[in-house]
Order: sequence, then structure tokens, then C-alpha cells
Amino acid sequence: MADLRVTLCGKELKNPVIPASGTFGFGREFDKLYDISVLGGVCTKGLTLAPRAGNPVPRIAESRGVILNAVGLQNPGVDRFIAEDLQWLKQKTRVFANVAGSTVEDYAEICARLDGKVDFIELNISCPNVKCGGMAFGIRPETIRQVTEAAKGSLKRTPLVVKLSPNVESIAANAQAAEAGGADCLSLVNTFTGMAIDVERRKPIIANNTGGVSGAGIKPIAVRMVYEAAHAVDIPVIGMGGIVCAEDAIEFLLAGATAVQVGTQNFTDTFACPKIIEGLNDWCDRHGVKTVSELTGALTLN
Repeated sequence: MADLRVTLCGKELKNPVIPASGTFGFGREFDKLYDISVLGGVCTKGLTLAPRAGNPVPRIAESRGVILNAVGLQNPGVDRFIAEDLQWLKQKTRVFANVAGSTVEDYAEICARLDGKVDFIELNISCPNVKCGGMAFGIRPETIRQVTEAAKGSLKRTPLVVKLSPNVESIAANAQAAEAGGADCLSLVNTFTGMAIDVERRKPIIANNTGGVSGAGIKPIAVRMVYEAAHAVDIPVIGMGGIVCAEDAIEFLLAGATAVQVGTQNFTDTFACPKIIEGLNDWCDRHGVKTVSELTGALTLN
């Protein structure tokens, strides 16, 4: 059997497969189906300082090869997560706490509350910045660097992962901005902005009108962006976007990712992550790969 262990920011993961934020809750429901300790880690649903009810329904729509969502960061708030879910989850696997905010100060505060309590903090910078007219923090390099610096300044013990938006002019420039702001790692891609229309009603299906697009259909774009980001920085990268099977995960590793996150496929197949882990081992055995980490960045261009 291949050695599936990977090292991320000095911390060992038993394998590179992590359920993505917003697709796995805090892990309890999935643990009723299989022991989630088999996972390399779990990325929590997005956490904010105060509880959030989320957007009006309908807020999820299917399209060909993708889904759209505009859930609106529904969550119980960071303090309730710490009190009710964190210790249980830490006994299972590595914990990636995905955090969000509306101001730079929000990010700094929530990072301070989680510092030393979780294994990694993943900064969701696709949130609207209320001080910049609603533009997401993750659009411009200057705001990416600003919010990354503020979050990093609140952390003494926990590595900072910055989750990049794909809705940008240059993913490489934004990756470099996050690195310059002090990010220890990057994760990408977050969802693309899209719309689905009910042609009978002549109205958007989602109450929010637009939503984030994820699923198998975005994978080729996500792989390209991971490749560009990984080759623009000297910090590790977690790749995601449309991963359905082990071969998809391997594409991201070859493009430069150290680990991967699996999102929408968890809705299609609740056993997606353990199947991908098993598939990684089988693929490595068939191809004579002794350690999965040797695949990172091993792409040979034509």
C-alpha cells in the first residue's frame, strides 16, 4: 500500500483528502455513515462571529454538471461551534475552520478566538466587504493582502490558509498578494458566480438571483487556476473544484496541490471521500507510486 500521508504547514495529515467547507457540516452527520477519522481533515462550514440564518429559499439549484448555491453562510456562530462541536471533531481528524466576515476587524477577531484551538484556519475572502461597497475581499490584490495581514496578525499558533476566489483578473497575482500578507497556505478555487433561470416563470431559480457554481463541470478551470497559483508562490496549495474521483484528485496534485478538498460530490455520494482515498491508494499501487506526496507538482508539460 502507498503512503498517503502529506505534510501541510508542518502538520501531518493521514491522507490529502479533506471535505470542503459548506458540504460536510461539522462532520457529525457523515460520521453516522462512516468513521470520519479516515479523512485527512475536515473543513467546517463557514463560521462568523454571530450566528447567521442565511439567505431566503430557494437557495440551491441544479444545472448540467454543476449546482448553484446562495446559502448565505448559515451557521451557529464561532462560539457555539467551539462549545459544541470542536472537541468532538478534534478527536476525529485535523480541523480546518473556515471563517468569514464583513469587515477586516471581523476576520481578525474570529481568528483570535480560534487561535490554538484548531489545526488550520481557512480564510473565506469571497465575502462582501461592507466598507468597500459590497465588493468581495478576494477580488483585488490590495484587499486580499489587507485582510490576510489582519488575520495573520491575530494568530500565534495556527497556520492561515487563504481561500481564493476564481472570479478575478489574475489568480497568480492574488495568490502572491495572499502570500505577501502572511498566508501559510492557499486553497482554491472557491465557487464561480452564476445564474440559473426558470424559463416558465422567467425568473432566477435562486431567491438571491445569483449563486456560487460548483461541481464536476468546473474542474478543468479549477485545475488550471491551481496550476497557475501553485507556480506563483512558495507556500503550499490545497486544490478543489469538481473532484468526483481519485483521478480528479490526482490531477490537482500533479498541477501543484499538496492536498485536495472534495465538495459538491459529497451531496451526490455521501461516501465520496473514503472512496477517493481508497482510489488514491489503488492508483498509486498500480503506477508504482510509493508516497502520494511525490505527485505534487509532478506534471510534465507538452
